Amino acid sequence: MLDKLQAVEVRFLELSELLSDPQVVSNRESYTKFSKEFAELGPIVDCFRRYQRVSQDLEDNKEILRDSNETDLRQLAQEEISSNRDEKEKLYQELMFLLLPKDPSDEKNIILEIRAGTGGDEAALFSGALFNMYVRFSEARNWRVEILSSSESSVGGFKEVIARIVGNGAFSQFKYEKGVHRVQRVPTTETQGRIHTSTCTVAVLPEAEEVDIDIQDKDLRIDVFRSSGPGGQSVNTTDSAVRITHLPSGLVVSCQDEKSQHKNRAKAMTVLRARLFDQMQAAADAERRDDRRSQIGSGERSERIRTYNFPQGRVSDHRIGLTVYQIDKIMAGNLEIVIDPLIAHYRSLALKGEEVSLVPTDDD
Repeated sequence: MLDKLQAVEVRFLELSELLSDPQVVSNRESYTKFSKEFAELGPIVDCFRRYQRVSQDLEDNKEILRDSNETDLRQLAQEEISSNRDEKEKLYQELMFLLLPKDPSDEKNIILEIRAGTGGDEAALFSGALFNMYVRFSEARNWRVEILSSSESSVGGFKEVIARIVGNGAFSQFKYEKGVHRVQRVPTTETQGRIHTSTCTVAVLPEAEEVDIDIQDKDLRIDVFRSSGPGGQSVNTTDSAVRITHLPSGLVVSCQDEKSQHKNRAKAMTVLRARLFDQMQAAADAERRDDRRSQIGSGERSERIRTYNFPQGRVSDHRIGLTVYQIDKIMAGNLEIVIDPLIAHYRSLALKGEEVSLVPTDDD
């Protein structure tokens, strides 16, 4: 591993020189390519240098312990040796993680789809609450949220909402949210105080660029129609809504939120491209591991991943057996309370070379 890290550091220094070369700076394509590689190698080199420093400190302290006769100095060296060892092991684990193959979709923007499941109006209300939670989580990271399509419930919330979230690393965080989310609470319309259980499904798709997936015009059927529902008179009296059918796959995407047919078409194509890209990734994963039920990026939606129990103030993630009693903070957008333990858990599995699966393991 050390040989590999030294080679990474050499390449990092080469890139630093290249990025100061006027010829490279004037070539936009080369400059962008080298800048991206430089940024990717930066955290590895920084961690490696810290690892080297703490390794040297450890050896220096061992030498003091070996050669010095001063009691106070030896005691101080012994304390620092213990600290050095702990820090060295921590940095080693971090380096191992940094050298793992990365999910190529991690840095992508996402298409977030939330649909009310069982539970009628209560499910729709909860889908709205989930969406608001994701919006607050995104805004805290300065990520932009853009609604692409929505179908509101008569009592509030959404029957369905599809949004685009733009931000560096959005997929790396949101990929843990795909699956069935269950809520247990007393609806406002419940007169006898009974707890109702409802569900919502969440799908998270990495946004695909045109270079990621090729869509031929001949493979598309595009229909325009008059928008329905809220949106104002001009929306409802013009053929601005767009429905796109991808003939080879049978996927159908509709968008009617905008007054402009052109904007609705652009939004629908964004969603279609993401869904096709997700299908393509799922097919590749299935080919590599036919016996695996689910994996990161699979889009499997039949499994319940998390329960939100409002009477108990409890949120339980069934994949890692995590239970926290901070439901108000989580619903307010502090989603890192559950996401950070998930990241730590799957990072640990990856370091051990074990299979990473986001399927729940208990039936709580």
